Amino acid sequence: MASISHLARTESLIEALPFMQKYRGQLFVIKYGGSAMEDEHMVERLLRDVVFLEAVGINPVLIHGGGKAITTRMREAGIKAQFVNGLRVTCERSIEIVEEVLSREINPKIVETLNEFGGRAVGIHGKEVFQAAKLPAQRDEKGEEVDLRFVGEVVSVALEQIQKAVEAETVPVISPIGRDASGKLFNINADTAAGAIAAALGAAKMIYLSDVPGIMRNPKEDDSLISTLSIEEVKGLIEEGIVAGGMIPKVASAMSAIEKGVKKVHFIDGRIQHSLLLEVFTHTGIGTEIVA
Repeated sequence: MASISHLARTESLIEALPFMQKYRGQLFVIKYGGSAMEDEHMVERLLRDVVFLEAVGINPVLIHGGGKAITTRMREAGIKAQFVNGLRVTCERSIEIVEEVLSREINPKIVETLNEFGGRAVGIHGKEVFQAAKLPAQRDEKGEEVDLRFVGEVVSVALEQIQKAVEAETVPVISPIGRDASGKLFNINADTAAGAIAAALGAAKMIYLSDVPGIMRNPKEDDSLISTLSIEEVKGLIEEGIVAGGMIPKVASAMSAIEKGVKKVHFIDGRIQHSLLLEVFTHTGIGTEIVA
């Protein structure tokens, strides 16, 4: 049994080798969110994977969410969470909570953990990266227009701090907060933020880690995971209603990033142990990839 175990470990390393060689020096944008962020052990496994990428010469850029922590804090403040097309309606008090949770709590903790694991990381407040504008009103399921208040869309991306971190072989950890020309803060969907950065950087890969296995034809059937999709196929799934709700901002940002030059976008389940490494360093992968 011991010899089989040793052989299996060796074969895993050999399988990973060509991927390490292929991606060395390339840039990956990783978006981390969902319930996988709520379990400390899951977080630690994911961040160890990020340190591994850094150690083998890949340049990870990490953008994090924090939706459940924000919802909890809003509930404590007496504010009911409301979503339209996967986007959080954000009032003036809510944007204060969003900034505090994302940029002053979650972001520093991720940076601290990466450094504890032997990586090198730096936190970057999203307002230093994302030039934003107020997102227009969105139509809800009833067809009624809803003002999302302090929810923004990315107008442009300032890359200087990110590029300096990458050049220094340091992982930039970015919160999804933007500001407009007047300095007003906006809550930016983390998936959209990741797509904007991946496109601006010309990333080799953009990887979404969340609490879903990938894109599925039927979320209730575990064996309905779709391993590879083209942009046109994704558009068809949206029209059919198979891709809906919170998945819409994800796939929309994925398609936009690919159209702007990102080579591949991956959707994987961050709750699965070392899913990031399995997706990047094995032939079969573990989630869904979207290609041009």
